Amino acid sequence: MTQNDILLDTLYQSMINYYQKDPARIQHFVKVHSFARLIGRLEGMDEKSLLTLEAAAFVHDIGIKPAEELYGNCDGKKQEELGPGPAREMLEECGFEQTIIDRVAYLVGHHHTYTDIDGMDYQILVEADFLVNLFEGKSPADAVETAYERIFRTKSGKEICRTMFGIESMEIINDSNKNRNPVRRA
Repeated sequence: MTQNDILLDTLYQSMINYYQKDPARIQHFVKVHSFARLIGRLEGMDEKSLLTLEAAAFVHDIGIKPAEELYGNCDGKKQEELGPGPAREMLEECGFEQTIIDRVAYLVGHHHTYTDIDGMDYQILVEADFLVNLFEGKSPADAVETAYERIFRTKSGKEICRTMFGIESMEIINDSNKNRNPVRRA
């Protein structure tokens, strides 16, 4: 077992404890982590970037609890506002290095913002969260296809989304204005 494995397992257990008696939230971050790890590995992320991504996937929704306590709801913007603090604290307690803590806090504070995605870790975290949310929310086919067209950018994330939801083969073509237009192929 590597040092990174120990860090991630410690964080995993900490998040289970954080969401004790809330199996739906635990199941959610476990699934997001699983997809994020798979996509990150398939996309060839280096070890430190993958560690950052995996840590972010575990704690991405840590802001839900304080948002519900303060506001009685946990919309995405409130999660982004209230998540970085508890994420930092937990990552510090688990022994993560400061550069990873800083990046994870940034990702937690932006994971419901789908513009100006600045990094493979951010892109993959958003894709993994969408894969899980589309399923958990029982999203209709048109919502899945819209998310596929607007959100998914990695080759692996696109393939998983197409396979998981049975989307016919789609190819995204960028025109000169960088607009995204889906082209269906039989």
